[in-house]
Amino acid sequence: MAQLKTIDLFAGIGGIRIGFENAGFETIYANDKDEKAALTYGANFGDIDVASLFDVVSERGMKRIPKKFDILTGGFPCQPFSVAGYKRGFADKGRGDLLFAVIEILKKRKPVAVFLENVKHLIHHDDERTYKRIEDEFRQAGYYIKGQVLNSMQFGNVPQARERIYIVAFRDPRKLMKFRFPDPLELTRKMSDILEKTVDPKYYYTPDDKFIYPKLKEAVKFRDRFYQYRRVYVRENSRKGTCPTLTASMGMGGHNVPIIRDLKGIRKLTPRECARLQGIPESFIFPEGMSDIHLYKQIGNSVSVPVVARVAENIRAALEA
Repeated sequence: MAQLKTIDLFAGIGGIRIGFENAGFETIYANDKDEKAALTYGANFGDIDVASLFDVVSERGMKRIPKKFDILTGGFPCQPFSVAGYKRGFADKGRGDLLFAVIEILKKRKPVAVFLENVKHLIHHDDERTYKRIEDEFRQAGYYIKGQVLNSMQFGNVPQARERIYIVAFRDPRKLMKFRFPDPLELTRKMSDILEKTVDPKYYYTPDDKFIYPKLKEAVKFRDRFYQYRRVYVRENSRKGTCPTLTASMGMGGHNVPIIRDLKGIRKLTPRECARLQGIPESFIFPEGMSDIHLYKQIGNSVSVPVVARVAENIRAALEA
């Protein structure tokens, strides 16, 4: 079979693209409206169409979307469906309703398969009516779907507790019957595998941080586990050596900022360490001069690459069967 071609929607910094290309796919189009994320994407992959997907779809004939491709991929905006947000779902204009732009593309271009990723709570949002609506929309567009929640530490061999729903759809129901989500893996990567040996002093907390340092000094006791700063208190992660879910609010004073203690003191994780927790390769480029605030957001918004790659391999196996 010829190399299968994908389009990369809500591309972010390219985590889904890396996973699919690791599984042997070729990416021929990418789109995201976040200009900062697009700079990071461009530094690693080249051209990306920076625009709202609604604008792309509304253009006459969707001329920016390739006419021929095999797989549509995307991690569509998760905030409208997350327990950490306002949970407005499809009513969140410009974010929650972007899935309908995806449906329009499916109706017009008819790729053989679809891969989507979102927060675990998507299944339960609005008393499960949201997920039922997604199933109905896909069925009306001619697709049969299957979804499963996978934890990155169980299915991607990365020490991050990150539960996400992965949705796979095929036009041919026989292909869906041949598709299986991957089996769990033994977690062999450890906390020590992701930590940098030399860390810039700016990542360390000092007594000058008068609001947070006393709380950290009291709570962050051990060097073999991750901690979270959750706005007003510090929480020790219950599983040794496993990081809590990385979020887009990391580094912006929000909750879930991962913190560790090392031989030099108490510090936050660096962007490179966070990238390793997502399975992003060492060769990945962070644009020179981009602030850590944007890098933390981009990495927290990204995906666990090894999980995506394993699902992509099974999609390819189902299509080639």
